[in-house]
Amino acid sequence: MNKSFALAARTSDEALRLRASAVIPGGMWGHQRAAAVPHRYPQFFVGGKGCRVSDVDGNSYIDFMCSWGPIVLGHQNEAVNRAAYGQIEQGDCLNGPTRHAVELAELLVETIPHAAWALFQKNGTDATTACVTIARAATGRRKIVVAKGAYHGAVPWCSPSLVGVTQEDRAHIIEFAFNNITSLREAVDRAGSDLAGILVSSFRHDISRTLEMPTPEFAQACRDLCDAADAMLILDDVRAGFRLHLGGSWEVYGVQPDLSAWSKAIANGWPLAAVTGGESVRDAASRVFVTGSFWYAGAPMVAAIETIRQLHALDAPEYLRRMGQRLRDGLAERASRHGFEIIQSGPPQMPLVQFAGDDDFAIGEAFCREALRQGIYLHPRHNMFLSTAHGQADIDEALDAADKAFAALARRT
Repeated sequence: MNKSFALAARTSDEALRLRASAVIPGGMWGHQRAAAVPHRYPQFFVGGKGCRVSDVDGNSYIDFMCSWGPIVLGHQNEAVNRAAYGQIEQGDCLNGPTRHAVELAELLVETIPHAAWALFQKNGTDATTACVTIARAATGRRKIVVAKGAYHGAVPWCSPSLVGVTQEDRAHIIEFAFNNITSLREAVDRAGSDLAGILVSSFRHDISRTLEMPTPEFAQACRDLCDAADAMLILDDVRAGFRLHLGGSWEVYGVQPDLSAWSKAIANGWPLAAVTGGESVRDAASRVFVTGSFWYAGAPMVAAIETIRQLHALDAPEYLRRMGQRLRDGLAERASRHGFEIIQSGPPQMPLVQFAGDDDFAIGEAFCREALRQGIYLHPRHNMFLSTAHGQADIDEALDAADKAFAALARRT
C-alpha cells in the first residue's frame, strides 16, 4: 500500500477508499453504492458466512442487506457452492452452455406458473432490458409505461440519473403513479396504439420513501389494460423474486404477467439473471438478439438449480415472512420502549424501518450507525433483505443489539 494513503487513513477501509479515489472515477462515492449508505459505513468486506458479514477492519455484523438482495440462503451456502465449484473444476465459461442451461430452464418452467420458457443473462438490468426488447418485438410497438420513480436498472432507457442520458434514450417511456389506476389509464391512453407494454415492480420499493404493496385492484388493472390493448404485462421481479412467492410475486393477487425479469436471489450470490415468458411471446423471444460473453457460464446455473431446489424444500417465502415478522414485532416493541415512533413498511421478507417525522433521515442514519456499532448491518433508506440463514436466535440477537442502539440514540436526543 502506498505510504501516503496509509498515513492519511485511520482504518483499512479508509485506506482502500483513498486508493480507489486515484484509480476509480469518483472513487467509492461514485460507484458500488457508497453514496447510498450512511456516512462511515464500511465499504470493503473480506467475507461472509450464514447471516453474517465481516469487513476489512475485522468487524462482524448480522447482515440485513444480504449483498443488496442476492443472498437468499445465507452467505457461502455449502450445497450451492459445492455444486458450483464442482462445475468450475470441469469448466465454467466454455464455447457454449453446459447442460444446466436446459435443466435450469426446465426448473423455472416447473416453478413459475406463467412461464413456458426461460432465457438467461447476468444482471437485473440485462433482464429488464430483454423484457422490453421482447415486448416491442412481440407487438411491433414502442411505448413502455412505467411507474414514476421506479428503479428498473442502470442503462439509459431506465437510468435514475440524467447524466449522460439523452431525451431520445427515454423518448418512448411514459410514467404513471404506482397504485393509481386513474394515472395508469391516462399513461396507457397517452401511449395509444403504440403501447408495447406496462413494466411494473412487484411492489413499490423506491429508495428513500415508505414502501408500498400493490393493491389487488391495481395489479388486476395492469393485466386488464394490457389485455385490452394486446400489449405485454412485464413484472420486474428482479428484487423480490423468490422471496415473496416462488411462482412470482403477483401470484398472491392471481395476476400473471406475460414476461418477468429475475435476478438477485436466483443463484444465492452467483451472477445470473433470467427472463421468463408465456407461450404468446415465445416467437418474439426467439427472434430478438440479446447475448453476452459470460451469460451462459455453467457454475452460476448449477448454483441456481441448487438454490431453487432449497427454496422449494424450505418453503422459503413463508420462512422468511415469519422471521421478518419476528424482527418487525421486536423492533416495534423496543422502539416504543425508548420513546421512538417507527414506520415499518414493505413485506416482512424485505423490510424498511423509518422514524416518524424524520424527513431528512438524520435520525434513521444515526440509529443505523449505532446499530452498526452493536453488530447489525441495517439501512435507513433502502429496503433490507432476510435470508433463510437468519434463525430465531439471530433475530433475537439482532433485536438485543437494536435495543442498545435505540437506548444510545435516546440518550443523544
